[in-house]
Amino acid sequence: MVGDRVAKSAKPKSGRRAPLWARLCAIFGCVLMVLSGGALVTSQVLVARYANAVQTKDLFGNAASGATKQQVSDIKGPLNILLVGIDPRNDTTAPLSDSIIVVHVPKGLKTAYLYSIPRDLRVEIPPFAKTKFGGGTAKINAAMSYGSSIGGGKHDVAQGFDLLAKTVSKLTGIKKFDAGAIINFNGFKDIVDAMDGVTMTIDQNVKSEHLQPNGKPRPRRPECASNNCEHPYIGPQKQYKKGTYHLEGWEALDYVRQRYGLPRSDYDRQRHQQQFIKAMASQALSKNVVTNPVKLDKVLKAAGDALIFDGNGHSVVDWGLALKSLRADDMTLVKLPGRSLITNGRYQGEALDSSAEDFFASVQSDTISTFLIDHPDFLQKL
Repeated sequence: MVGDRVAKSAKPKSGRRAPLWARLCAIFGCVLMVLSGGALVTSQVLVARYANAVQTKDLFGNAASGATKQQVSDIKGPLNILLVGIDPRNDTTAPLSDSIIVVHVPKGLKTAYLYSIPRDLRVEIPPFAKTKFGGGTAKINAAMSYGSSIGGGKHDVAQGFDLLAKTVSKLTGIKKFDAGAIINFNGFKDIVDAMDGVTMTIDQNVKSEHLQPNGKPRPRRPECASNNCEHPYIGPQKQYKKGTYHLEGWEALDYVRQRYGLPRSDYDRQRHQQQFIKAMASQALSKNVVTNPVKLDKVLKAAGDALIFDGNGHSVVDWGLALKSLRADDMTLVKLPGRSLITNGRYQGEALDSSAEDFFASVQSDTISTFLIDHPDFLQKL
């Protein structure tokens, strides 16, 4: 089914205060964290169901420090949260981080800034004793793979996240992440479906590399059966035209995964993923979700199933209470300038412009707002 064209996307009024669970939808990559008290008569029941659905694991290799229950009041800004999106894989396949987003919440916890790390960015990945990885330079999305092996041909995404977090820390200068989450992309689809779709503005014409117009996978060329072709698919392609549409879950997920054929490749995809986050937040505020206990329960359950969370000793409910002053409109999307690395006509990956170092410095000093005033080109256009 093709997404329906609509006149404009659903947006909350600027003066309306969003429920806590919807505000955190924006902050945690659209994974709904917890309901505000009194949002519904059944809110406490739904909060308990959701909290129990979320997987909690040690993502930073510091299980001992997270073993002691912390107080909500201990969550103070500035905060840095690492979000990683992955495709679902079995435990015999090394995971790759297909989407890497850092959320910075300044002191006061009233605003949030999101910026994406290009998955093909060539970086220095530090040594990792658990897998006997000696370190080296590679695309950043491989860090999770290098850190995931637990022996016997098995892989653990939580352990892989640990090395990825260390790699992002080395790149950005962030000494410690305050929370982290692994988000299953198929879980995003289930959340959208639970909300009966999402209204999203598509800013450029996009053709799907993976799906046909009816949502079924495109067939592979026979000579590409071994996955050795860069573009192995044939047949008609699902297309997304500029405009505002109401998309089903499979359409939204397919759209934000595309990069082939786009003028700026992965940078365009990063923008689309960030736009998707804001669209999800807006959709979560719609009355047909907020005031419908059955639908809301489905949304919260889908969100819980999509998430592996580490709050450094704090639960998702603790984080919800700590960030209760945030609204979806308080989120600013940031783009990092970069370029492709080409050697002898072959693509080697991506590199950030030197100005990104100044941005990372503003994150460390909690002065992003001042930096963006002086560097408006870093603001992501919606």
